[in-house]
Amino acid sequence: MAQWTFLTHHGHVLVAVAQSADLTVDQIAAKVGITARATAGILTDLVDAGYVEKTKVGRNNHYTVHGEIPLRHPLNNNTTIAELLALFQ
Repeated sequence: MAQWTFLTHHGHVLVAVAQSADLTVDQIAAKVGITARATAGILTDLVDAGYVEKTKVGRNNHYTVHGEIPLRHPLNNNTTIAELLALFQ
């Protein structure tokens, strides 16, 4: 039986960033269990959608999660990102 989780890789990356805003792409990838390339793509998706803001701090990035934005799916769009992330704090 294949392993599966209730969150997508996007959800896992979002949780990792919310828990530690100064992780590198490689560190996020290691926490989530995916490649750095996949992680970078997911971060780009989250930034482009407005869920995460990326700020350059020296040579590294700092990520800010915009918790006021609702989830994307019609079944969940009455719930904000902050409400979802509160489950993982």
